[in-house]
Amino acid sequence: MMPGYGTGYSPFFGIFLNIILVLIIIGLVLYFLNRSNNTGSENKESSERISKIEKDVEDIKETVEEIKQKLDEI
Repeated sequence: MMPGYGTGYSPFFGIFLNIILVLIIIGLVLYFLNRSNNTGSENKESSERISKIEKDVEDIKETVEEIKQKLDEI
């Protein structure tokens, strides 16, 4: 056994415990970062942006279809 590392039961248990603690800390940091990015006003702005992008995509599709038809005529 390696005294002073982990809990002293076995070296593998200490390493496992350290890995679990690191993963918990990383999970908490990611949770708080995601939560801070999702405020109410930003959600409205992002949904408006998404709807605008969807409209733009539809316009582009229509334009591409028109160009395709004109090329087929030529």
